[in-house]
Amino acid sequence: MARSTELEPKDNSNYALEKLRELIRTGQLASGGRLPTERAFAETLNVGRRSVRRALEVLESEGLIWRRQGAGTFVGEKPDGWTNHVDALVAGTDIMEIMEVRLRIEPQLAQLAAMRAKPAEIERMRALAEKIGQSTDADAKELWDGALHRQIAQSAGNQLFLSIFDVVNRIRQDDAWQLIRERARRAGKNEKASYLQHLSIVDAIGARDPGKAGEAMRQHLLMHQERLIRATSLDDAGLTDEEIEGLAIVDEEDSQLSAAS
Repeated sequence: MARSTELEPKDNSNYALEKLRELIRTGQLASGGRLPTERAFAETLNVGRRSVRRALEVLESEGLIWRRQGAGTFVGEKPDGWTNHVDALVAGTDIMEIMEVRLRIEPQLAQLAAMRAKPAEIERMRALAEKIGQSTDADAKELWDGALHRQIAQSAGNQLFLSIFDVVNRIRQDDAWQLIRERARRAGKNEKASYLQHLSIVDAIGARDPGKAGEAMRQHLLMHQERLIRATSLDDAGLTDEEIEGLAIVDEEDSQLSAAS
């Protein structure tokens, strides 16, 4: 009997490639986010690891993903090589310094994105903003938030700006930053405010209004800066997470009473 030349899905690299492309195209793999391992992809797609590896090689050659030795595989264009040597910078930079830099570059990135973003990129921004709003845990919110801000930076169409952004964005991978961000969320008055600000930024970019996009981004970052300052102050005061959450609830109730009056 003649041997069939049709490959089964478990041995089909083209099948794996198409499935991975679909995941990237539909935004299920966040731009700038780390991908699962080859083994995890193989189990999810029911294909062999060799097929996954070959598919990833093709995606890397197309510039859709990039790899860093010892760190993993990431969605998006590979950052400039010099960003791989910023560990010392990251270790010697505090949270407030990072916010100072973000306040000076991200409003400009939003302005450029309003002028240059492609329709498909704006739709990805909207999808990412919704992902943030739907996320119920801190890790997921941080992941999708980073993906949205990087998509805006990438859509600005300036490679040098993007490289600087990637250096700053490396802080998101630091455990200390994650802890402070989570405490800032707990100390914040209204989590919905951040979601609405994200929508305002994307709406302004979609409307091709650079001034409004830049100002919306500036207000968004100022709110986060205020929350970070508050969180670090409460941390210095030795308050527990439960006490911080209690103060946030009181603040929110006071805000609602003020608005009602």
